[in-house]
Amino acid sequence: MRLEWLEDILAVAETGSFSEAAERRRLTQSAFSRRVQHIEDHVGVALFDRSRKPVQLRPTTAEQRDQIARLARTLRQLTDDLRRGDRTAGNRLVLASQHALTASWAPRFINTIQSENADIFLKMKSANLDECFAFVLSRQADIAVVYRRVGEAHPIAATYIETAIIGRDRLIPVFARAHVARLNARFAHGELPFIAYPPDVFLGEVMDQIVLPAIQGASHMVPTVETELTLAALELAANGIGVAWVPATLARARIDAGDLADLSASLPYCDLDVTAVRLADQATPVEATVWEQLSRMDAPDPAGA
Repeated sequence: MRLEWLEDILAVAETGSFSEAAERRRLTQSAFSRRVQHIEDHVGVALFDRSRKPVQLRPTTAEQRDQIARLARTLRQLTDDLRRGDRTAGNRLVLASQHALTASWAPRFINTIQSENADIFLKMKSANLDECFAFVLSRQADIAVVYRRVGEAHPIAATYIETAIIGRDRLIPVFARAHVARLNARFAHGELPFIAYPPDVFLGEVMDQIVLPAIQGASHMVPTVETELTLAALELAANGIGVAWVPATLARARIDAGDLADLSASLPYCDLDVTAVRLADQATPVEATVWEQLSRMDAPDPAGA
């Protein structure tokens, strides 16, 4: 069944008139009538009750009307996807990024890329750090945008990858501003409730190796919730569940709005590089263009990110 035939059937069903359906389908009434007859000959049954005014679908056709509409939508979408795929195949680039960067940095570097190259089609993959590297190494992604600690190298031999620092962020402690007094009371008794990250993810390693050992004044660290997602940690902190260490770029709007308090003055923080990573071999023209644009991105002051 061809898409145009499905649309012809729906046009008659919606207008109740062969003449109005013909006008909608931009055909003469005689040409439209011949096409409808051809459809019925192909199917082998009459689809319309011509004895009634307005024209109605026969019962068996009416029972399938929703399916006809769904098939028409699916075929239209397939046609659009195939056409778009043909246009974008030569200008397509896959970007992988850590979840926190997808939420906070993706709009910025996508704007940077498409402001100069609007015809580049970007596909985003959001994943954890190890998965981002795996996507690049297996060529499932052209470029990965990931965090690393300032002054440290990525855990992949430099002979295999090329790295560019495209920005700076900071992992900062935040908590619900409305509940800071309650937090201070617990801290005065040596307790600090916090949102933990799994130890096998990047931010979990940063917490365990950098942040938690540097905390002074709390003899009892209380992990209230563990999550891999910084967005979840942010919301948990905003609801007073515990202190969350999240990227400043992710928390800045909530801090400026007064929902969250930045506790960096009393609790440790950790500066992070935002890096672009790709395989160190011959790049496609699109990848080379995007890489050059990312490399020119200005790194903001993490304190005001």
